[in-house]
Amino acid sequence: MSNNDFQSIRTELIKKTKSQLADSVTEDIIIMQTLATIDDLSLSLNNVATRLREWAAYTVPELEHSVSNHESFARFLVTKSYDEILSEFVKGQTMGARLSSEDYSALVSFATKVLEMYELRTSLTDYLESSLQKYTPNTLAICGPTIAARLLSSAGSLRRLATIPASTIQLYGAEKALFRHLRSGAKSPKYGHIFSHPLLQNAARSEAGKVARALADKIAMCAKLDYFKGDFLGDKYLIALEVKFGGKK
Repeated sequence: MSNNDFQSIRTELIKKTKSQLADSVTEDIIIMQTLATIDDLSLSLNNVATRLREWAAYTVPELEHSVSNHESFARFLVTKSYDEILSEFVKGQTMGARLSSEDYSALVSFATKVLEMYELRTSLTDYLESSLQKYTPNTLAICGPTIAARLLSSAGSLRRLATIPASTIQLYGAEKALFRHLRSGAKSPKYGHIFSHPLLQNAARSEAGKVARALADKIAMCAKLDYFKGDFLGDKYLIALEVKFGGKK
């Protein structure tokens, strides 16, 4: 084989590999990356919002005590002046220190960035739900966006989610508890991600296992419908479960 032939084959193989890599970026991956980004943002927000509250408590401690929601707290600092906050939340004289204009401006600037992070998370959450509506409408209908995305992420792809048994879906998200059970004989978990589903949250303790199995079974059916492009039945499956376990008429 001549050097020119070798270079020609090499060029074609590189071209083919690049094409295959581009095609490997599926909707599954985009959804999983979006979910991971939202989780990272939530973790970061918990840290920076706590820091914001600690900082603000030196100058407006009454606001810190009165507004428990982190996002609302940041919004108050951004949208209201220092005097407006005092007027709304302080009766008499504030316990906080009066910061210089420069110091208070720095605090408000930090609050602005924190608020932007909350708005970014909201935007990504809306985008995630929109993506799931197009890609997995049945699974979204029966699970809601958070559980649907977490199940898809645990499975690795819609194809796998559509082919695994309902019992596996039921335990996705409970891997640590399952390994603990297998290693040490600790109590076996009954559910993972699906635990946050309203049906399970509202179920009696004695009924939780039964509800989890029924829900996982319907999720498995919905995943198959989504993967094989079947009819939209997720809402009907959810209503049937609500009638059976939730008392919905």
